[in-house]
Amino acid sequence: MLRRTIVTGLALGLLAACSPKGDGGPGAGFASTDITGAQYGQSLKLTDHTGTVRTLADYKGKVVTIFFGYTQCPDVCPTNLVNMAEVMRQLGPDSDKVQVLFVTVDPERDTQELLAQYVPAFDARFVGLFGDAATTAAVAKDFKVFYQKQGDTSGKAYTVDHSTGTYVFDPQGRLRLYVKHGEKPEVVAGDIRKLLAGK
Repeated sequence: MLRRTIVTGLALGLLAACSPKGDGGPGAGFASTDITGAQYGQSLKLTDHTGTVRTLADYKGKVVTIFFGYTQCPDVCPTNLVNMAEVMRQLGPDSDKVQVLFVTVDPERDTQELLAQYVPAFDARFVGLFGDAATTAAVAKDFKVFYQKQGDTSGKAYTVDHSTGTYVFDPQGRLRLYVKHGEKPEVVAGDIRKLLAGK
């Protein structure tokens, strides 16, 4: 747990130093870390929980949030999804302009069927994404996401340490924000509203 906290803190530090304020300038006033102009997080081609191959281009026109986790995660992952469900509730009609994506870092256990049961249980509009081990590793690397099995890695009773932040893309498909784990739903909803308004 300590290792995950340290890695997450280091990653957040790198993200915060990534770029100056984006199109909205300093006046955009995002509560989350503004990473506009980041040269990573551009490659995502995975299969969704209905069996359809998806890329970021499929969701152009919407604000897209991406979280990397796994279904057997005991705390961080379900907390994130519960919070995002509350974000959607707070957005009201604007929630239809938002797509929440959950990318599994545990493709060996997180089958299409399991993701189809788990992810939409938090909100029917949420989408679970998966790939094989090599594809998952490549996507995680492109997003600078850390993950590593812990415990009984020879069997199926292991846990997975992983980065805990959420990436947010604007309706034009540009990576804009990094939201730290545990951020209040009203804060995230406020930032999303600014992106929907073109900031």
